[in-house]
Amino acid sequence: MPKKITSEIKFLVELDENRVPEKLMWTAQDGGVEAEEAKAMMLSIWDSKAQETLRIDLWTKEMPVDEMKLFFHQTLVAMTDTFRRATADEKMSETMKDFCDYFAEKLELKS
Repeated sequence: MPKKITSEIKFLVELDENRVPEKLMWTAQDGGVEAEEAKAMMLSIWDSKAQETLRIDLWTKEMPVDEMKLFFHQTLVAMTDTFRRATADEKMSETMKDFCDYFAEKLELKS
């Protein structure tokens, strides 16, 4: 029987007295990441039993709105790429790409 390999990704969230994130740190040793600071994160987990997505969306007090807009746009683009690779649905992937372009245009993210 082949040996199983495990990999661990850790998130550390430092909260203020009102439990609002002040600092986000993440570690993924297999990826060469050790206690890197981040200003925002989105994590989606598929619960197959319940047939629903579980989410954790966090951002720090210091996350500027202009960076949040870029973060969302880049996340949407990445989700589009992942959708294409996972489903091979070219038609919907193109529709999603068009929305990403529209999103960037409306938020004036593209120069």
